[in-house]
Amino acid sequence: MEIRSRVRIIGAERAQLAQLVAGRYRSGESIRVLAASIGQSYGFTHALLEEAGAVLRDRGSNHRPHRAKTGASE
Repeated sequence: MEIRSRVRIIGAERAQLAQLVAGRYRSGESIRVLAASIGQSYGFTHALLEEAGAVLRDRGSNHRPHRAKTGASE
């Protein structure tokens, strides 16, 4: 879904786009990949994710769950 640049996205269209982007983000896509796919900036895409209530990953985070540490060093 590509959105025309420099066009204000508001109302139901913005809410729908936010939910679409949030779903793809939860599936593991990065904000940069999402931004490129919809033809918008990183900042705009980040704002959409926040509006949709997505839990944002840490910067540089890998997309795999953390494994529990084991061993004597704990």
